[in-house]
Amino acid sequence: MKILSANEIRLWDQFTIEQEPISSIDLMERAAGKCVEWLLQHYPEAHSFGIFCGKGNNGGDGLAIARMLMEQNYEVTVYILEFGHKGTDDFQTNLARLHKFPQPDIHFIQSEQHFPSFREGQIIIDALFGSGLNRKLEGVTANLVEHINKSRCEIIALDIPSGLFVDHSSKGAITILANHTLSFQSYKPAFLFAENEEAVGEIHILDIGLHPDFCQSMHPAFELVDDVMIHSIYKPRKKFAHKGNFGHALLVTGSKGKMGAAVLAAKACMRSGVGLLTCHIPGCGYDILQSTVPEAMVISDVNTSFNTKSTEDLIKFKAIGIGPGIGIATETKMLLQEILDAYRNPVVLDADALNLLSAQKDLFKLIPAGSILTPHPKEFERLFGETNNEFDLVLLALQKAKELNCIIVLKGHHTFIATSDGRGFFNSTGNPGMATAGSGDVLTGILTGLLAQGYSTVETALLGVYLHGVAGDFAAKEHSLESMVAGDIIDSLGKAFSFLNT
Repeated sequence: MKILSANEIRLWDQFTIEQEPISSIDLMERAAGKCVEWLLQHYPEAHSFGIFCGKGNNGGDGLAIARMLMEQNYEVTVYILEFGHKGTDDFQTNLARLHKFPQPDIHFIQSEQHFPSFREGQIIIDALFGSGLNRKLEGVTANLVEHINKSRCEIIALDIPSGLFVDHSSKGAITILANHTLSFQSYKPAFLFAENEEAVGEIHILDIGLHPDFCQSMHPAFELVDDVMIHSIYKPRKKFAHKGNFGHALLVTGSKGKMGAAVLAAKACMRSGVGLLTCHIPGCGYDILQSTVPEAMVISDVNTSFNTKSTEDLIKFKAIGIGPGIGIATETKMLLQEILDAYRNPVVLDADALNLLSAQKDLFKLIPAGSILTPHPKEFERLFGETNNEFDLVLLALQKAKELNCIIVLKGHHTFIATSDGRGFFNSTGNPGMATAGSGDVLTGILTGLLAQGYSTVETALLGVYLHGVAGDFAAKEHSLESMVAGDIIDSLGKAFSFLNT
């Protein structure tokens, strides 16, 4: 699914108006109708609605919703933010239609003296500002938004919560704090950043029938990784396949006290479908790995506590994953440098491998083209520097992916995948229960296994992150968000693959 900017959304509306064809007021009517359907489905016992409207087209949507609710005999009060200027044509048309009702309950807000009180159980609809907002709220408008937020009523935002910017950071801005956001046709960038979580609440994308041909010619900066995209990537197994068809992977993992990371990565790699797996681990972990992951082959380092030297011919491996639990010893850094210098295929770099890179940034030039780096935000900061907000963080990830000719998987609730050709993808699966020790080690194992099976690096990142999230969602259903652990994600990978085959 494409994630559209404010300008792209306006262009899609205009394209639909011209190509369907349909008038803008009728398109507004269609959008309002979808919102009313949602409202009545989710609040069947509602008795009173308070609708706050600006004088733009977002306010026009609010007026159309008010009329439709009144037609079904709901008690509706409309509040219009009034600064003396005329509204848009569609706003004025819907205001005129509303005035055809006998004594419609309409109030104009010009100052704080006009701020209303709220009834218990009233549903508040925010139609003050939509996607076109280009400056922070201030004065009476900002005070009204804060007044609404203190209402203790359920708040539903239309299009996007008022005060929130679509395309850049709203950090520190005064915004509506919605329980639900009803948006139209596609996700907006603002919905996918943790810094906006409190503002947007639960997001619902309503299909209002915008013309489908528009998106075929669009190449937006961001896309959402969804079922359609993943099914176009996923390769089901052929009947006569054998283990040699699915690659031989190497995982360089573990150190004394951190062998759990090696076990999790190895189990996840096997569950991802790799044909063969070899694990390079320190001597202290030999019995641990052989007993917990008998399917994997093991190479013991000459050092008993951490990894120091590779004795294998690396060319035989289709993919290498490095990092979970390896520590940051000087000898381990030399091993990382040795592998990066000798291996020419893409590698997966995570955890302590990233910490070693951040401590010696001249190693960046050795990273093979197409490699996958999987930092969480703090690791990313150590690698590439601080940013002021999450929008800037994503832009920096895109910049660094291009500079290093690699894939950057920036882990989070909507994990962001930045590609070397400038494309950005937000993942749509996963849950807060995955914020637990070892979850990243599981992802490293999955990515290494998929890469060994012949998926391209971009395909590996997209499919791996998606599967990781789906498995996490299955695990959360079984164990709850609070109780699930990283091993539960591995145990649910089979369900995740079965989900892909449905």
